Amino acid sequence: MATHDIATGLGSLHLQITGTGDPILLMPSLLTDHTLYAAQVAHFSGRYTTIAVDPPGQGASEPLRKAFSFEESARAYVDVLDGLGLPWAHLVGNSWGAMIGGTIAATFPDRVGCAVLLNGTASEGPRWDRLQLALAARMTRLAGRPLFVRSTVVPRFLGATTRRQRPELVDGLVAMINGNDARSASFAVESIVVRRPDQHAVYARIGAPTLVVAGREDASFPVAEVRRMAESIPGSELVVLDQIGHLAAYEAPAAVNALIDDFLKGLRMKSQQLGQQRGPVPT
Repeated sequence: MATHDIATGLGSLHLQITGTGDPILLMPSLLTDHTLYAAQVAHFSGRYTTIAVDPPGQGASEPLRKAFSFEESARAYVDVLDGLGLPWAHLVGNSWGAMIGGTIAATFPDRVGCAVLLNGTASEGPRWDRLQLALAARMTRLAGRPLFVRSTVVPRFLGATTRRQRPELVDGLVAMINGNDARSASFAVESIVVRRPDQHAVYARIGAPTLVVAGREDASFPVAEVRRMAESIPGSELVVLDQIGHLAAYEAPAAVNALIDDFLKGLRMKSQQLGQQRGPVPT
């Protein structure tokens, strides 16, 4: 495993690289860090190069000092590929990572092999959510520490089944959230939730093979909302996981890993059957 800090337009991003082979860029959710993907790194690094990133302003990445746009967030991850000298990568994103994964696939198509978008949305935030979270972001900046983590954030992120049956995942998520710089995290919340634009027209430009995954118990982005996102992406596949909330990669790593394996295998077989040699091909 190698640790890097890559300069981007949103500050230095901290990341860990493990394994060899075709690159998989792992982009976490709001308020989490690269450890969200510990199970994916363990599973895929024997065959792929896994690049697990602390998102802008989170984990060990440089703190944010202001809000940012989706385009700036996408560019920051492309800056990571540039910094590593990688022409392209497969994208795996959960929540914020999924939304920005879709933005990258639409706006930087030559940099993407395929995209796996977990618990994402292409819709702007509901007005009541925007008002609530704008207030929460300001309160967090004033308090200088994460607020209402167990009472409010955890139920939005983890499904009821996970919260009931997997207390260690609850504790792990709380530790991830509390490990963030609170002021920095508040700018991320403001950018990704409060200022989130409608992305359906953008995602309609995605040409990369795309797998979309929803959680049946996702309190943040219900299945109908994720399905609408999938329908905006030409040729995408949608899978719904039962008893899973907003963090599928974290809550159901075995199921998610199997889905990604099958998706990459199917793309590889299709490429071989068609004799396609253009662009990145899963190996």
